[in-house]
Amino acid sequence: MSYQTADLCDEFPELIKVAEPIFSCFGQKAAFGGEISTVKVHEDNVLVKERLGQAGHGKVLVVDGGGSTRCALVGDLLAQSAIDNGWEGIIVYGCIRDSATIDGMDIGIQALATHPMKSVKRGRGDHDLPVTFAGITFFPGQYVYADADGVIVAEKKLK
Repeated sequence: MSYQTADLCDEFPELIKVAEPIFSCFGQKAAFGGEISTVKVHEDNVLVKERLGQAGHGKVLVVDGGGSTRCALVGDLLAQSAIDNGWEGIIVYGCIRDSATIDGMDIGIQALATHPMKSVKRGRGDHDLPVTFAGITFFPGQYVYADADGVIVAEKKLK
């Protein structure tokens, strides 16, 4: 399903929170949305890989990477895993890599920037907890919608 965040803001202004405009768009899906699933990591993408390796139908993985721009948390292999497992999209408060390849893939990703360095692999972090960045809190089980105009969150499914 396609979403326009501007239209959702117009239709449901009292139900949404709008993230600060800090993200860039990657992948073929210009717009995506779904139930929030979260991971919180620091320069370590083991939990990101684990989560994207699970079924994600109707969900968006929100990755709180602490805003680090020292390495990438998602690359083309993890993007393909997300596609294979039915994830609607990924929002990364951090960096991705393999952006040229990802731009040709049927996935929507929003991230701060790109970085060619891979992350460490220690398996440290948390999942399924509220994460806060870009001026809002992302709660697991709530809904996020993203497109070229921005990222919005609602407590319930809007469309």
